Amino acid sequence: MSHHVLVVDDEPDITALVAYHLAKAGYRVTTASSGPDALRIAEEQGPDLVVLDLMLPGLSGYEVLEALRRRAPTQDVGVLLLTARREEGDRIKGLSLGADDYLVKPFAPQELVLRVGAVLRRLAGGAVATGAKLVAGPLVIDRAGHRVAVQGIEIDLTATEYKLLVTLAERRGRVQTRAQLLETVWEAHPDIQTRTVDMHMQRLRAKLGPAAEWIETVRGFGYRFRATEGAKARR
Repeated sequence: MSHHVLVVDDEPDITALVAYHLAKAGYRVTTASSGPDALRIAEEQGPDLVVLDLMLPGLSGYEVLEALRRRAPTQDVGVLLLTARREEGDRIKGLSLGADDYLVKPFAPQELVLRVGAVLRRLAGGAVATGAKLVAGPLVIDRAGHRVAVQGIEIDLTATEYKLLVTLAERRGRVQTRAQLLETVWEAHPDIQTRTVDMHMQRLRAKLGPAAEWIETVRGFGYRFRATEGAKARR
């Protein structure tokens, strides 16, 4: 079955252009022209990826992205932001909110199709969920038993270290800011300024040993669990 892509844009010409080229590439395409419609369709139909404009009626693309990441049925959907806003601050904000990629208008349709394919491959590869277990290289996370093993040897994690690891692994391929991790793992207000995340990350990596390279430091943003096998992670 082909991947399902939801295209969200309030410009009919752009929507038609994107939908045409994605359908030509073999994707099943649904469209929406407002923020509320995008959220409704995403929850009802469960697309694999959303191509999302930022300037939308009803809710902005940023608000849609935040809602997608906040709601359990859509928190793992791929999101490619497609927008005329080209400022670095807009790009940083989009990626920090959980977007998988950012493409500026005007764009080459062939590049869009290639980027969509790349995001879907990243989301499908690497860390693989098998029932209650999540496997990434030598790392096995048993979510049902709350156990973690590296190269077949069980390691002892605190409850917070375990939750931090699972949060990153379940959101593999996506940058998680320190504020997002504070809010999810520690249930703290995201505006709190603290080194708590970094200190726990340092201890977690030490315990993971050879599996620690699956967790990347994304300088200026936060951390990301690698989606696929590849070069050694930045520490």
